[in-house]
Amino acid sequence: MDESLKQYLPKDYKRRAYYTPYDVSVHNTANDLWVSFFGKVWDLTQLVQENISSKLCEPLIKIAGSDISYWFDKQTGEPRKQVDTNTGLITYYCPQGRYLHIPSSDPCGDDELGNHSKPWWNNEQQYCIGNLSHKTRKIKIINMLTDHEDIIEVPSEETINEILDRYKKINAHAASYTWKRLGKPLDMELTLSANGIPDETDEFEQLGVPESQWYIPAIHLYFNDDLTVA
Repeated sequence: MDESLKQYLPKDYKRRAYYTPYDVSVHNTANDLWVSFFGKVWDLTQLVQENISSKLCEPLIKIAGSDISYWFDKQTGEPRKQVDTNTGLITYYCPQGRYLHIPSSDPCGDDELGNHSKPWWNNEQQYCIGNLSHKTRKIKIINMLTDHEDIIEVPSEETINEILDRYKKINAHAASYTWKRLGKPLDMELTLSANGIPDETDEFEQLGVPESQWYIPAIHLYFNDDLTVA
């Protein structure tokens, strides 16, 4: 492949069932463009790169890495509409400007990239890559071999195995440890809550406890005999 073309390819990433808002936020350029809306995460990198010469890409590039649920009607899932105060006509709500696959309001305008048989927001099969976590939570992971501590934010829906997979960015040999909570091995196929590690952040918030003082539960990692392959 021509090296000059590689910059236009989507970056490699780990496909997950659930993503945190932070996971989405780091994909915030024209060459690596994610958005979320209504609980789904969308990778629009290919869409934008295929139409990069069009000014209709600019609104998408501006909001790359963020949630754009407010662009769409919650009941229909279609782009919101509004009454144009100047003309009195119903037009599409485009706070950042008209974007790809939104029809032009000007009957004489260029609508080449507006009329589309299947607009991107309806093409879940091609562009949707997973779910946005309904609620994230923090967990402290303590390596009992090295006495090293890390606090990571994870989707509350993830199993311990999925959390382990995230933790591999910090410790490539994470699977070589037994994961325990209060001395009891965790069921790796269950979530934190299902393992008896409740999320108490709502209670802390209701009590007015500063977030910096919220209790973060800990998982202890005990090293096994042999290293797994990184």
